[in-house]
Amino acid sequence: MQNVDSGHRTPDPGLAFGLTGGVASGKSTVARCFRDLGAHIIDADRIGHESIEPGRAAYQEILDHFGTGILDSSGRIDRKILGPMVFADPQKLRALNAIVHPRIIGRSDELAREYHAQNPHSVVIVDAALIFEAGIGGTLRKIIVAWCCPEQQVERLMAKAGVSLEEAQRRIESQMPVEGKRQRADYVIDCSGSMEETLHQAKTIFLDLQRIVEEEWRGG
Repeated sequence: MQNVDSGHRTPDPGLAFGLTGGVASGKSTVARCFRDLGAHIIDADRIGHESIEPGRAAYQEILDHFGTGILDSSGRIDRKILGPMVFADPQKLRALNAIVHPRIIGRSDELAREYHAQNPHSVVIVDAALIFEAGIGGTLRKIIVAWCCPEQQVERLMAKAGVSLEEAQRRIESQMPVEGKRQRADYVIDCSGSMEETLHQAKTIFLDLQRIVEEEWRGG
């Protein structure tokens, strides 16, 4: 485990910490570790999926931009159609992110405030793949980056999403390079090894996050 003081930013201590990493990098596994240790996890991916459901504001904006060809037979946005479309075109990906990201950020902030109101001692973590890309790093207390070897990342994404090698590489390349994320991180978790190794790193970091919360609560 590496504990990195990036020096690239001066965070405005907010209510939540951030967990990020490239697609299929082990981030979700780390999030489960933190949840088992007692953290409140705000799943930005789930919020994003909910934001594009019929009746939500983002739903109509996406249809206006991308057309009704992205709908499935039930009238929902089919991410298996929309995904390949935007990952193949950076301009379309930026357009989609511009619609969805503000909703994710707003809802994440609401949930963080709710958890904090319930228990000011809670460790609240926003689990989001695009913390740096969305420009929200400075609003989080500290940022944890999960990563794994590039070869593992490609293999895991192909298995997880059922996509080709070419599609997996395209999706990975659409995100900030992992080395850039690692350089800007406060903590780094290497998910290339065993589950036990990943859990050990998560436990060490979680204890530090608890210490930070307690010190801030006491005004220290």
